[in-house]
Amino acid sequence: MKNPSKSYSIEELCKLLNGSLIGYTDQQISEPEQIESAKESSITFIGHKKYISLWENSNASAAIVDRSLQLTDPGPNKAFIEVGNADLAMAQLLELFTPAAVKLVQGIHPSAIVDETAFIDSGVTIGANSYIGAGVKIGKNATIYPNVTILDEAEVGDHSVIKPGTVIAERCIIGHYSILQANVTIGSDGFGYRPSPDGRGIVKIAHIGNVVIGNQVEIGSSSCIDRGKFSSTTIGDGTKIDNLVQIGHNCKIGRACLIAGSCGISGSVTIGDGVIMAGQVAVKDHVTIGNGVTIGGKSGIINDIPDGKTVLGFPAVEAKETLKQWAIIRRLAKKG
Repeated sequence: MKNPSKSYSIEELCKLLNGSLIGYTDQQISEPEQIESAKESSITFIGHKKYISLWENSNASAAIVDRSLQLTDPGPNKAFIEVGNADLAMAQLLELFTPAAVKLVQGIHPSAIVDETAFIDSGVTIGANSYIGAGVKIGKNATIYPNVTILDEAEVGDHSVIKPGTVIAERCIIGHYSILQANVTIGSDGFGYRPSPDGRGIVKIAHIGNVVIGNQVEIGSSSCIDRGKFSSTTIGDGTKIDNLVQIGHNCKIGRACLIAGSCGISGSVTIGDGVIMAGQVAVKDHVTIGNGVTIGGKSGIINDIPDGKTVLGFPAVEAKETLKQWAIIRRLAKKG
């Protein structure tokens, strides 16, 4: 839902975004919108050449455009705000138009259950029907939405936000300024089983470790992070994890990583800093992925990857090699 109470002139937006104005519009801008769906009161985005052809038929009065595209003629009563990076400018603009946050009753809702041994710091909000177990510590100004479960001796850092339905299991630790979206599960048992000695069943292996999540981490809805078998599964500061991601026991995820939706990371995987993992990547257990690695969508990682590599495919190899293989297969298919 847009925020109709906010509107800006094109000059105001240009100044806020530190851009260069090309053309002019006297239309007040009250919403950002996709180029195909925009109205006269909209500002849209042209960050790639494939969107240039859509501008002619767009109803938007303004667009943020990437300087590399060298666009010069927005049309009558229309304007471009030229910036060095359209994606980052879009992020700034969306902050301007972000609607007010969901209103929760400040303090502890009467229906919440908070163990008498839990430590609740100042400014904390705990929503309806949440459960806070024995020995839990919740830091300053943290927000716990309704129907959250935080089990014994877990910790939530200052200013962190825990959305509805999330479960933080016993002894797990969430850092400061982190966000856990709806229905996240932190600290499930790891997937550890062995055949029984008589060969007639399966023995479950206990997992007695925990999960430690750093500061400014964001975890998407319905993602699961398993506790360590012996020690901790860890997520480094600033890492962002999308929806429906599975991270197995004893994984070590570095700082400032981006892990897209539906990735599956097996147990005891080590991932360095600044790794980018596209959607539906599968990672074999005990693999080490170096710093700054980029992994293409639906790739299968079965071997260690050195720092800085870009890999793709199943099994994943260097992206250039995979693209060559695909080209050869296409040529063979045409000959057939």
